[in-house]
Amino acid sequence: MSTDRVAEITRKTRETDIRLRLDLDGVGTWQIDSGVPFLDHMLSHVAAHGPFDLALSCKGDTQVDDHHSVEDIGIALGLALADALGDKRGIVRYGQQYLPMDEALVLVALDLSGRGYLSYDVPLRTSRVGSFDTELVLEFLRALAHNAGITLHVALVHGHNSHHIIEALFKGLGRALGQAVALDPRRGIPSTKGVL
Repeated sequence: MSTDRVAEITRKTRETDIRLRLDLDGVGTWQIDSGVPFLDHMLSHVAAHGPFDLALSCKGDTQVDDHHSVEDIGIALGLALADALGDKRGIVRYGQQYLPMDEALVLVALDLSGRGYLSYDVPLRTSRVGSFDTELVLEFLRALAHNAGITLHVALVHGHNSHHIIEALFKGLGRALGQAVALDPRRGIPSTKGVL
């Protein structure tokens, strides 16, 4: 089993300039400056509940829209996760979490299968939380799932406050990822195929 599950990603396009460092065996520390304050807040939950150490900076064209930054951060985090996992030897592979936050309850279930797929059933009553466009939650998760090779299912069980729902989702994502990347000394590659 690997003892160094750390990845560093640099991704620069005409729209964004991202530097990201992810340590899967961290203690839940974060230093995040995405240029999108609400996303900073949500990603801090992923780090804290993983627990992962996450350092992220993004300079994006937020004067146009937050879309490019949010999607590209999802891409970079997905690439970092895939890189840090390597051949996935010894991981638990699956994770799931029902996460309550006040009136909101969200289910996050995932498989580090190598097959990127997102099922997203999270209807939100508002189009914005503060200045954040709530449609971008879907874009972030799709980019993350496809670039990390995660089969990811996210569903709203009940709730009406968009902030609570999104926060429950990100906390649940952190906890489900933490379960899935955990090391089990009894395991080799957790698949009958012998490869993930």
